[in-house]
Amino acid sequence: MIEVSAPGKLYIAGEYAVVETGHPAIIVAVDQFVTVTMNAARKIGSIRSTQYSDLPIRWTRRDGELVLDIRENPFHYILAAIRLTEKYAQEKNVLLSFYDLKVTSELDSSNGRKYGLGSSGAVTVATIKALNEFYGLQLDLLEIFKLAALAHLEVQGNGSCGDIAASCYGGWLAFSTFDHQWIHQQKGCSVTQLLQMDWPGLLIQPLEAPKDLRLIIGWTGSPASTSDLVDQVHQSKEQQQTRYQEFLSESKKCVEQIIHGFMVDDVHLIQQMIRKNRRLLNELSHLTGVTIETTALKELCDLAESFDGAAKSSGAGGGDCGIVLFNQKSGILPLMSAWEKAEITPLPLHVYNRPRKDYK
Repeated sequence: MIEVSAPGKLYIAGEYAVVETGHPAIIVAVDQFVTVTMNAARKIGSIRSTQYSDLPIRWTRRDGELVLDIRENPFHYILAAIRLTEKYAQEKNVLLSFYDLKVTSELDSSNGRKYGLGSSGAVTVATIKALNEFYGLQLDLLEIFKLAALAHLEVQGNGSCGDIAASCYGGWLAFSTFDHQWIHQQKGCSVTQLLQMDWPGLLIQPLEAPKDLRLIIGWTGSPASTSDLVDQVHQSKEQQQTRYQEFLSESKKCVEQIIHGFMVDDVHLIQQMIRKNRRLLNELSHLTGVTIETTALKELCDLAESFDGAAKSSGAGGGDCGIVLFNQKSGILPLMSAWEKAEITPLPLHVYNRPRKDYK
């Protein structure tokens, strides 16, 4: 049996701007996981997920392609990951076979509501990692990222793929997305060729967190659709192009200052820039008419600020999580109490750093 896991993620800064090539974000991997297990099978394989009633979906092969027994299925990311990884395996003259694949997730609440921790990215990465072991492909982390990014874009069509980077590399990351248009222009390339190429604009830079930096996460209980919110902002930005370009420029400067804060161990600078990024996202919200900081997220952030934390929404906003950065532990316990009175759920999450042996 093969068993692999991939962590969830949270955006710390640089949201929305990060979908544009060359505009960085700060992302962190958290210690809740999607786990994929695989067992060899004969003639018929299956895919099962505890998120979807745990009933297996049976599959077989036709002309070398995986085919499901039903037309409608909730496993789009898994299937895209399988298709691309097996295409790569075939290019390496690896004989395809059958397997039973099972997915379990810690990234949602007990009643199935999403926390916004990047479950689709994590399941894509975990599936590719499992296939990498199953077929002995010897993919390195960057190749796993690229395969997962291609699979994710095939399904979702937008987004930066920063969640995939966090699920691959773990820890704190500075991330800038690749030129998506360039990827679309490589249609004649094999998967192997795409993995070997340098992707224009891509930056994945692990960061060492200052020793006094403390990350606290709160959940508003209102799940949001990242792809829908990104689409809405994308549609609105065309009517306000000048102001949108100003937002991109200011976001880039802000995140670069946060990266510098990590480099020089300056928690105060990081906190200053987190507050600035919150203001920039609120300006983007006014510009586009898209609600990024909901009433509940505003309360989450304002309460955190009253206890000397630097707070903002995480990811696309519109619900889900907010993050708070503290200097050491001052104010954390009083904030937990204040959040709970406001029906905001503190999430017991910590930064997940990948074991050094996982790096190639």
